[in-house]
Amino acid sequence: MTGAPDVPMQLDDRIPDGPLAEKWDRHRSALRLVSPANKRKYHVIVVGSGLAGASAAASLAELGYNVSCFCFQDSPRRAHSIAAQGGINAAKNYQNDGDSVERLFRDTIKGGDFRSREGNVYRLSQVSADIIDQCVAQGVPFAREYGGLLANRSFGGAQVSRTFYARGQTGQQLLIGAYQALERQIARGAVQMYTRHEMLDLVVIDGRARGIVVRDMVTGAIESHAGHDVVLATGGYGNVFYLSTNAKGCNVTAAFRAWKRGAGFANPSFTQIHPTCIPVSGEYQSKLTLMSESLRNDGRVWVPLKQDDTRLPRDIPDAERDYFLERKYPSFGNLAPRDIASRAAKEACDEGRGVGRGGLGVYLDFATAISRLGEDVIRERYANLFEMYERITGENPYQTPMRIYPAVHYTMGGTWVDYNLMSTLPGLHVIGEANFSDHGANRLGASALMQGLADGYFVLPYTIGDYIAGTKFAEVDTSHSAFAEAEQQVRDRTARLLAINGSRSVDSFHKELGKLMWDHCGMARSREGLELALRRIPELRAEFWADVRVLGSADTLNQSLEKAGRVADFMEFAELMCRDALEREESCGGHFRVEYQTPDGEALRNDDEFAHVAVWEYRGEGVPAKRNVEQLEFEFVQLATRSYK
Repeated sequence: MTGAPDVPMQLDDRIPDGPLAEKWDRHRSALRLVSPANKRKYHVIVVGSGLAGASAAASLAELGYNVSCFCFQDSPRRAHSIAAQGGINAAKNYQNDGDSVERLFRDTIKGGDFRSREGNVYRLSQVSADIIDQCVAQGVPFAREYGGLLANRSFGGAQVSRTFYARGQTGQQLLIGAYQALERQIARGAVQMYTRHEMLDLVVIDGRARGIVVRDMVTGAIESHAGHDVVLATGGYGNVFYLSTNAKGCNVTAAFRAWKRGAGFANPSFTQIHPTCIPVSGEYQSKLTLMSESLRNDGRVWVPLKQDDTRLPRDIPDAERDYFLERKYPSFGNLAPRDIASRAAKEACDEGRGVGRGGLGVYLDFATAISRLGEDVIRERYANLFEMYERITGENPYQTPMRIYPAVHYTMGGTWVDYNLMSTLPGLHVIGEANFSDHGANRLGASALMQGLADGYFVLPYTIGDYIAGTKFAEVDTSHSAFAEAEQQVRDRTARLLAINGSRSVDSFHKELGKLMWDHCGMARSREGLELALRRIPELRAEFWADVRVLGSADTLNQSLEKAGRVADFMEFAELMCRDALEREESCGGHFRVEYQTPDGEALRNDDEFAHVAVWEYRGEGVPAKRNVEQLEFEFVQLATRSYK
């Protein structure tokens, strides 16, 4: 498996010329079209069935394309999109509080610390309103005001209320909407759904993505599928840290396979830390639980003023509390963006003022809101979230403050794509969290659902036609030798994993890698720590391939084998993340290098040298990846120090 070391990587962003507000409309009108009669001649493979994948598969099938959709869950409804809680952003200005497409665009650029493309972000802001209309038409039960209008609430990094929500189940309700659209196309025969199938390789023929190799996770059979275009909608890679808010199945394998076949990977070190997660409770824990950012609308974040104050929160008077977000960021208070709120919480705990196990927690307190609004109002807004917290911790958040601490949540890095959502590998489109395109160095809360549905419903259905209409396809099916070669590589890798028969479990290696990454490539990064990680990761990878114990066999349901393949990829990908973090000698958004900060501890960007996207190119086994650069141009917003004070 090799990249293309002799050909320079082309990074044409394809952002159209013209006024910002007209770019997308002009671009759509200039895109080449496939006639309705011809669409049925083309086969599109969609990998992933979350919000991005389900919406794309349903939309493409409704247009007339033949679609195959793959997911490793037993139903598209189990995609990780279901876990999103707080809401979805859209510039509808229902609250009449001054919101607009322009304001959402500027908030998103600023929230990403000026490390995202203007053209992509403005398009995302433009289509946001259409997403809400689409989802309402599908029956998504958004919360409504007394008069029947859709309700909105605030989220971090904004001073307007633009977040639409369905209590704390927004992701679930949106996914049901996309799922029923997908199921309709499955019933029509326009989509062939493959559940419990995991993509293990991408097949490239004549420089174009033409298919995938998958493993049937029930029977163990290795299968090939050919098509005219492959769409990756496989989500993020936060589980490289072992402990994260992601579902245990979330992984980097599909994107990593595409990278090894020639698709550039952008900003792999840009990881989002979410400030409101239930703290780690013990060494036995294998994942973390998110508490929605929406809780910060009514919850106040604080720690004791004194170090090592072990009193119960009710025994600490208000004068002896530090509401540190309100103190440090008075303009935004408890709704400061996620990266800033997370670092502020870590700082308070590092000072010895944290609460709970090991002092790694801060309080999220609803007493003031309950006193002002009444418990019934708070219960109406957050009942399911409060119930979830009580079930996990045994504590009643109506009576005592929640304890929260930052945790890995989302990955802004991903496969590089142009304005058409095409990777550097022709025929490979990448959508949703799997690409890098819209969030820069820090995603604003409630924008993940927005991007996934924007890409699937309103962008890809236009741009994929331009690629298909402009391409002369050779006749290819799974009898082509490239499929046999890729299948054999998958089988060889599987056999190698099973043959090791070592003494350590897959999870033990994953856990060790995760701690290494959290300590040195997590919330705070330094040259010393990253260099230490870059020395240790290759050693750990060698230990993995010499001593891992994978149970079972290849020709049956085998979760140990599934985990082993994913962790093997994490072992390589972690090194790429650390190299990316080491090379970016600045602090921006979720990437915080301790050497680069202002006197008051805020991120210190270096726009002269790093106002760009770092795009890593695979150069072959054992050869260091090459770092390419896409320069970011800021024509419509002015680069400025990000301030929420």
